[in-house]
Amino acid sequence: VHVVESGGGLVQAGGSLRLSCAASGSTFSINRMGWYRQTPGKQRELVAAITTSGSTNYLDSVKGRFTISRDNAKNTMYLQMNSLKPEDTAVYYCNARSWGSRFDYWGQGTQVTVSS
Repeated sequence: VHVVESGGGLVQAGGSLRLSCAASGSTFSINRMGWYRQTPGKQRELVAAITTSGSTNYLDSVKGRFTISRDNAKNTMYLQMNSLKPEDTAVYYCNARSWGSRFDYWGQGTQVTVSS
């Protein structure tokens, strides 16, 4: 499985960005897809995740501002980020997890910078 992110960039506080993650290869093996983020010196944290059935979960600090969605037919996942804050600045990584959580696949990351 190969995953590729797109859509990062620089935005002012209060603005919006939409991230996309396209999966290819043995996508039938994927159950959960998610977005993680990481800043220098900190551990990577789960921002939002969505399963094949559509169940979602979010980091508390992004609830009500970020929306994760998934188009199973296109093997693509999205993260709509609204009301962005400077503390959302990070490298955002797409993750695809196989059924049974046996394998994790990661994208190369995309930088999101929110200026104050």
